[in-house]
Amino acid sequence: MNKRYRGIICIILSAFCFAFMNMFVRMAGDLPSVQKSFFRNFVAAVFAFVILIKDGVPFWCRRENLPYLFLRAGFGTMGILCNFYAIDHLVLADASMLNKMSPFFAVLFSFLVLKEKVTVPQALIVAGAFAGSMFVVKPTFSNMDLIPSVIGLLGGVCAGAAYTMVRKLGENGEKGPFIVFFFSVFSCMVTVPWLIFDFHPMTAGQLAVLLLAGLSAAGGQFSITAAYTYAPAREISVYDYSQIIFAAVLGFVVFGQIPDCLSWLGYGIICTMAVVMFFYNTRWNCQQDHRKKESDS
Repeated sequence: MNKRYRGIICIILSAFCFAFMNMFVRMAGDLPSVQKSFFRNFVAAVFAFVILIKDGVPFWCRRENLPYLFLRAGFGTMGILCNFYAIDHLVLADASMLNKMSPFFAVLFSFLVLKEKVTVPQALIVAGAFAGSMFVVKPTFSNMDLIPSVIGLLGGVCAGAAYTMVRKLGENGEKGPFIVFFFSVFSCMVTVPWLIFDFHPMTAGQLAVLLLAGLSAAGGQFSITAAYTYAPAREISVYDYSQIIFAAVLGFVVFGQIPDCLSWLGYGIICTMAVVMFFYNTRWNCQQDHRKKESDS
């Protein structure tokens, strides 16, 4: 099996794990999103700690990377809190799709923060994806799910900003496991005060479900990391949208949820924009590689 196919399998496995994480978060019931976030990140922190010890990665970072680590952790924490709130109040597939807007917002933040070039077609694709998200959000005053939908979309914005910081940290030589560890510990520390002053008692079943959510999240994180070590993002990133299929199936089987027609239309537009972006980036990168080879020769 070549590396590209291994990457595809790993990214689909990641999407499967994250869909189960969302399901377990919903199954945990009427608990604050902050409390759910703590247990999700605590499990991830433990896994990242074990990997750092196993691989002998030092528990420190370069001074110039510290601001980006805090920005990644801050945006990532906000993204998780918004995503978990959306999961508790929306159809599971809707919440997953709004969170999957993050790659498009990452393009925008890469332009604003990293000064990376954004072509006109890329800008139009991002605008098209945002238009598609409006069919999921349905921004009307008669929509009872408007606030959770907007919060879910905000989670996608924060996730896009967080992934931009991860890209910057990767370019600066920061190790992936340390980035995950820093983010997970930061998130746990931020949520501890809320747990102290507003802790909601949990049953053994709720605790078990939240730990399963953390295990699923850890599986998703490590699978997606492995995927991008096997193949570049331009070749496999589109397969990450398989999470919407998994989320729709789990939402129907476990919770009896059926997205409405407008949501399905929004899914179609966003997924179409993702496929168009995938092929456009692949073609653009191939052209850049060809020009580089010609200039070297």
